[in-house]
Amino acid sequence: MSRFEYLRLADAVAAEIANGALKPGDRLPPQRSFAYERKIAASTASRVYTELLRRGLVVGEVGRGTFISGEARRGDTVALTEPRGARIDFEINYPRLPTQAALIAKSLEGLDRPEALEVALRQGTSTGTQTARNITANFMSRNGWAPNPEQIVFTANGRQCIAAALSAVVPPGGRCGVEALTYPFIKGIAARLGVTLVPLAMDGDGVRPDAVQKAHREAHLSALYIQPTIQNPLGMTMSAARRADIVRTVEKLALPVIEDSVYGFLADEAPLSALAPDSCILLDSLSKKVAPGLALGFIVAPLRLRESIMASVRSGGWTAAGYAFAAGQRLMGDGTATELVRLKRADAQRRQQMASERLAGFEIQANPQAYHLWLTLPQHWRSQTFVAAAARRDIALTPSTTFAVSPGHAPNAVRLALAQPPIEQLDAGLRTLAGMLKTKEEDFDSTE
Repeated sequence: MSRFEYLRLADAVAAEIANGALKPGDRLPPQRSFAYERKIAASTASRVYTELLRRGLVVGEVGRGTFISGEARRGDTVALTEPRGARIDFEINYPRLPTQAALIAKSLEGLDRPEALEVALRQGTSTGTQTARNITANFMSRNGWAPNPEQIVFTANGRQCIAAALSAVVPPGGRCGVEALTYPFIKGIAARLGVTLVPLAMDGDGVRPDAVQKAHREAHLSALYIQPTIQNPLGMTMSAARRADIVRTVEKLALPVIEDSVYGFLADEAPLSALAPDSCILLDSLSKKVAPGLALGFIVAPLRLRESIMASVRSGGWTAAGYAFAAGQRLMGDGTATELVRLKRADAQRRQQMASERLAGFEIQANPQAYHLWLTLPQHWRSQTFVAAAARRDIALTPSTTFAVSPGHAPNAVRLALAQPPIEQLDAGLRTLAGMLKTKEEDFDSTE
């Protein structure tokens, strides 16, 4: 049999999906049954299923099987969609307070004056000004930790921070260890940079040190990308003991750590960088603390890596605009950003409490300080069909497959982002989801 036989068979299944013979939600037979039916080797069947997963034509759910997804995608670069205009958005997670526009406007008063604009509209640089670095270092400090202003490099947003750090420490063709369920956009960033992501086993405390050692031993890693504080999507925060273990592991292996701290403002923990300043590259931004339309990214780089990261920012075209510097400096310098952080921490706790009450009795993994939670679905629902059913109720959700690094290894779950809806809509949406969870998938259409 030709070595490319699996591609021919994958194309045949894809054609059955395209012509409607296989429909979204249909379950494919187990691989051994598929091999028997098609008179092929079990290893060839495995390659067919892997190819279908790669194309995004099917989704695998742990313990459930392989199902037709109904959505093709380009390789592994899929991530969250653009906002879709759903009435209740549990997909995008940018906190917005009713009072924040007024607070921001007050802080930026006078920035429209010609003399202020003259400065604000100049070309930005990867390091900003000494004043900008000092203000940013003071704003980022927490729980006894403060970065050295000379370590700070700026980008236009948090995603560009990830791209700049990843391209600086992982060569094309290199491998980066990541949490098995992680921030989805790193998948697309890594694919574009030619970086292979290696999923690392997790427990209730986050990435396991033995998983890091095993992955590095089996195939050399160039770096780790992790979220120690309020991890996305699971919400967990590493304990002090786990942080110390991770630091010992990466220092022993000489691995740089890219520490994404975008949700760190919601908790009191000092970053992992406080324990290992020479090993950790800390990433943060203003998009969730202030507003997505006022983005400014921060990288706290070990001094030995600062020049490489600055070069990465410049070559990638990821330098922040001068106006973002001017606005960000105002907001951080006059205390407005700090006040917004205080208000959003209280808002997140209020929303999380509401979610725990409305979803009582169901299996959720949540952090009381987080703006998101992880909902494991009852056995009578599957992740993809639950998301589709919610969409028919005008509710946008994110399925577990979006966060899974390895295709076919997604748990039967969804993430709920709690930040976007006004409180009344949040309440209504949670009540609707609770009602859906009590209804069997096959009976759902008849209840609408």
